[in-house]
Amino acid sequence: MRSLEETLSAVRVITRKKIKEAADIHPEAKAALDAWYRITKKATWKNLADIRRTLPSADVFQRCTIFNIKGNKYRLMAWVNYQTQKVFIRSVLTHADYTKERWKSDCISG
Repeated sequence: MRSLEETLSAVRVITRKKIKEAADIHPEAKAALDAWYRITKKATWKNLADIRRTLPSADVFQRCTIFNIKGNKYRLMAWVNYQTQKVFIRSVLTHADYTKERWKSDCISG
């Protein structure tokens, strides 16, 4: 059982709707996306090293943290605010769409 402190500091994922939308388009990714969501909402991340202890393939580009989903067949891009413990999902892409790099403009620090 989690302590009150752990519960209050756990990551909040905003929004699960993007995961559901991606799973509707790519049903084969649903279980992996759900697993990512369950892992993430229980996390208490203070930095990228913390994320990598939980999800070792996570990487960063500018202000986005990039998560490999389903053996790198999909990529989930998110803004992670360590101070507020919020993860803002920006997009979920197939690996093929990810390699086109159109997502990068959403990640550039401003």
